[in-house]
Amino acid sequence: MFAAVDLGSNSFRLHIGKYEDDSIRVIKSARDPIRLAAGIDKSGNLTPQACQSAIDSLTRFRAILRDYPLTAVRVVATNTLRVAKNATELLPELERAIGYPVEIISGEEEGRLIYMGVAGVLSDAGEERMVIDIGGGSTEVIRGLGEHIRHVESFGIGTVNQSLAFFPDGAITAAAFERAIISARSHVEDAVHLFSFDAASVNVYGSSGTMRAIADTIRRNNMGDGRVTLPSLAELMQRLIDFGHVSQISLDGMKPDRAGVIMGGLAVLIGFMQEFGIEVITPVEAGLRMGVMWDLQLRATKADRRDRSVEEFARRFHVDAARAHGVADTALGFFQILKPTTDSYARYLFWSALLHETGLVVSPTGYHKHSAYMIANADLPGFTTREQRLMSTLILGQKGNLKKISEMLADVDFAKAVLALRLAVMFRHAHITLDLDKVRVKLKSRIDLEIRRDYIKEHPSISFWFQKEQEWWAGIGVDFAVKVI
Repeated sequence: MFAAVDLGSNSFRLHIGKYEDDSIRVIKSARDPIRLAAGIDKSGNLTPQACQSAIDSLTRFRAILRDYPLTAVRVVATNTLRVAKNATELLPELERAIGYPVEIISGEEEGRLIYMGVAGVLSDAGEERMVIDIGGGSTEVIRGLGEHIRHVESFGIGTVNQSLAFFPDGAITAAAFERAIISARSHVEDAVHLFSFDAASVNVYGSSGTMRAIADTIRRNNMGDGRVTLPSLAELMQRLIDFGHVSQISLDGMKPDRAGVIMGGLAVLIGFMQEFGIEVITPVEAGLRMGVMWDLQLRATKADRRDRSVEEFARRFHVDAARAHGVADTALGFFQILKPTTDSYARYLFWSALLHETGLVVSPTGYHKHSAYMIANADLPGFTTREQRLMSTLILGQKGNLKKISEMLADVDFAKAVLALRLAVMFRHAHITLDLDKVRVKLKSRIDLEIRRDYIKEHPSISFWFQKEQEWWAGIGVDFAVKVI
């Protein structure tokens, strides 16, 4: 049983799902329409009131989560927490409220998860499709074939910011709609060519709550032919203009809590359909939360797409696969010998080792710094920003001065992961094939390493690197004792 919590710009939402019969069945949902994006002030910070609303919402969600025997829980935050200047300060409070880590995901990762959710409920594995998800603060557009993603883009335009910008006082006019639609088109016009879109051969799906609300309103009020088409949307737009103000909207299927942002979402939808040349969009009951649960299911069955991301990234930057895997296997071996209290860093250590030399594509000099920067800033599907920062720090710490990562080394298990990677890099780069069954290494108040004399004899340069390693650990107050046996 899995839970996905989506901290969106418009609403906070929770899904609890159970995997059975090759599908995920949602057994519990919750929604808080807290309008987080509307709580950003002129300086780009979330107001104290907005922060408290977010904390209160997650406290309520935590009470719901307690009632279920959950295998895994993932909490993801989207556009508003990506752009809010004080998001970093708010994050620990949100984590305390929900009781789980909160991951601020990139727009591209959001798009991939949305597509996973949609693909999970569509049966045609060979279908050419596009998915559009209009959220509160951003809109994701994803092009794919069956379950495979071909291209994803995230645009910084959504229902809340568009409604606030063009319908700030609730007045609904034709002129405001025209400006809002032109604005939406301007966001996407330069990216249309990236999707190789052919309206005749590609099925287009809308996955957001806004999309479903618009579709439901069109159907229940007999607009156009009942489908989400430009003529139907034009009729809906005119009906809203005729109401004149958000407080006067009265349409079957349009909930009062959505009325305030529906104009912005409608303008984005019309603008995007016009730019892409889309004739009809089919709403689908799936998206980000379902994608998060599918991702958790894949991880639980060892089909973790992060593995594929690492392999593809290493291949793209011409990493020597044999050398990288040698370092990775040796690093994991050392890590096990060091006996960490948990295995929480093991996979990150392995992935970091596989990518530790990506920076060679920039320059051999300081390659570890280039590698660390690349991993911190790359688009790695499946990884969160926090995970990439962790791997970047491991990679930065693979050699040289340890003061640059000294704060992280206060975590003993992380220090063991760094030591394991440094030793693996040192030995593999010296062309020493170790028999790890005959190596002894400990890290407690100090580091103790026992090494066979024949390794030193066959590879005399290793003595120099041991000396440097002792100096670097001494620089952060840790003794490194080497015993030759």
